[in-house]
Amino acid sequence: MFKQILTRTIGLVSGVAMAAMAATSVTAETVKVGFITTLSGPAGIIGKPMKNAFELGLEHIGGRLGGMDTEIIYGDDKRKPDVAKQLVNKMIKRDRVQFVSGIIWSNLLMAVHGPVTRSKTFLISSNAGPSGVAGKKCSKDFFNVAFQNDMMPEGMGKYMTAKKISNVYLMAPNYQAGKDMLKGFKRMFKGKITGEVYTKLGQKDYQAEISALRAAKPSAVFVFLPGGMGINFIKQYAQAGLSSQIPLYSAYTVDAISLPALKDAAVGTFGVQHWSPDLGNSVNRRFVSDYRKKYGKTPPFYAAQAYDTVMFLDNAIRKAGGVGDREKLRTAMRVGDFSTTRGTFKFNNNHFPVQNIYLREAVKEADGSYVTKTRGVILSAHGDAYAKSCGMKW
Repeated sequence: MFKQILTRTIGLVSGVAMAAMAATSVTAETVKVGFITTLSGPAGIIGKPMKNAFELGLEHIGGRLGGMDTEIIYGDDKRKPDVAKQLVNKMIKRDRVQFVSGIIWSNLLMAVHGPVTRSKTFLISSNAGPSGVAGKKCSKDFFNVAFQNDMMPEGMGKYMTAKKISNVYLMAPNYQAGKDMLKGFKRMFKGKITGEVYTKLGQKDYQAEISALRAAKPSAVFVFLPGGMGINFIKQYAQAGLSSQIPLYSAYTVDAISLPALKDAAVGTFGVQHWSPDLGNSVNRRFVSDYRKKYGKTPPFYAAQAYDTVMFLDNAIRKAGGVGDREKLRTAMRVGDFSTTRGTFKFNNNHFPVQNIYLREAVKEADGSYVTKTRGVILSAHGDAYAKSCGMKW
């Protein structure tokens, strides 16, 4: 893949490319990163763009994190906490990685957070942002370069309140992120909650939920249904004739992954996010352009976060002069002054981002393509609600 980078893949299904390298070829000065994501099963539509963007980021820095020889070990967690824990154990004990990164799902991150941080290995989330590790259980060895789960729905709660929407029906998968998302929405929304439903993670059929939703007669619906879950729900919502009756709002549901499948079913829906393909900073323009050239698709936000993870690690290792001094490395990571697709970047005291929350609308372009467009900033330099409970001061 890169002459400067040694790559190996563990725990992957047949058909995923791998390049096994002898341990003797790795020196003590090598930067080692374990990148865990979901590459098989229905949730692979999220994990594969993350891996693609991580590799694109490595290309953009010349294949050497901090200018040092680099080895990346990829792992497929199969969206199972026990598999994620097994991968982490191998990466830490056998591969002796200095960083474990990636992680899409909040329940998986909660499963590996303790084992990784107790081993004095840095854990860098490229997506999952559970509340359970943002407050009292924050860790000096955990950094999140994506978001804290509650933040985006807080923005939507504020927006829908400003729109004077009187009552809302809520829906999310029944796992950590789903609970955080709806909690964040309710923190900012001042109207009535008509219904609050938690569905099975990975659910495909939503007919029963849509029937109950219709009977509740809400003024609007807010959902968090990432990946294939969102595709199935929105298609069924439109087929039920509700799109023209009850406005649909979302977080992490309508994006570059789901839009090619949803098309007109998603047009006109509004969502919230901390990143968008149309953000005008130079890093984002290069990332989006090169991702489209290399993979033939518009990158989803999952990809942007994985790309930012590379830039974050490269910047911190370079500033710290290597990976040997963990205190120096941690200090460099906390500065957060790396090149990012979101423009300027800052960490809160709990090592979660402080960032803008954007309103985005799904639209159909003149050329027939489907994209999301930024319609404004709902919250500026927004931090999560749990940072005040984190005891870290730096």
